Amino acid sequence: MIRVAAPTCSISTSDLTIEYPPHGASGAFVAVHGLTLQIRPGEVLGLLGQSGSGKSTLARVLSGAAFSSGGGGTGDVRPQITGGEATVLGYRLRGIRRRKLSRVTFEVGHLAQNASDTLPSTLTVAEIVGEPVLGRDRRYDRRNLDEQVATMVDAVRLPLALLTKFPYELSNGQRQRVALARALVFGPSLLIADEPTAGVDVTVRDAVVDLIGELQRERAFSALVISSDLSVLRRVADRIAVLHQGVLVGLGTIDEVFDDPWHPYVAGLAAALMRDARGDEGDSNDEDDENDYESESDEHVNEN
Repeated sequence: MIRVAAPTCSISTSDLTIEYPPHGASGAFVAVHGLTLQIRPGEVLGLLGQSGSGKSTLARVLSGAAFSSGGGGTGDVRPQITGGEATVLGYRLRGIRRRKLSRVTFEVGHLAQNASDTLPSTLTVAEIVGEPVLGRDRRYDRRNLDEQVATMVDAVRLPLALLTKFPYELSNGQRQRVALARALVFGPSLLIADEPTAGVDVTVRDAVVDLIGELQRERAFSALVISSDLSVLRRVADRIAVLHQGVLVGLGTIDEVFDDPWHPYVAGLAAALMRDARGDEGDSNDEDDENDYESESDEHVNEN
């Protein structure tokens, strides 16, 4: 039997360019320009940037969701790799064939933006978490599936009594944990989480972030965590990458990126963070700066 060597990087991109083709009255739009970065096995990389910076586009491409049925944005406008390369868990995404794409979507857990708000309202928690499994194999043993679902729900620190509940019976934080359980049900090698605390009550945001960190350490998967909240990335990320208008403008540990910024956008953020740390009267302006990191929608196509 031929064994495939384990990839040296969970994600590797080289001069990656992602573009939306012309649609309707809109022309072509380049969402990500010449991106080069790597995520090592077991590493958590945080991704930071303004609304429209290309974060969610990148998440859907790297998770394989952009190439799957329904993976486009509004009107099913699908992003396309038009330059460079992206390799995820050893699979090259450019021109990927259906069989290999199926492997990617099996091995990569994707927690989409606003996932907690889009859980199927007519399904119970147990059915929602188990749905990806049955979507691949309708004949999957139901007893094994019940055990797998219960194990996953317990792993995200939810009581098993919620298995029979519907999304409308849960809090926002509980729904987000259900969405996370669904994303991890296959035991993926890589998690891509897009704004995992968006819409979650501030009182439980830290708990959701800490849960992702705990699961990552317990299960030893790699992760790309996208967040508009730097405090979230401080809690969970080994390094961060900063995107500005689709271009990588910062990469390293949080201290490395903000202590010695080389791009004006990052320098502006660093100055805002410094003012906030000093508690200057400019706190309200700092809040405006931080709020530039809105929930990602890549405005050109209203992708989310």
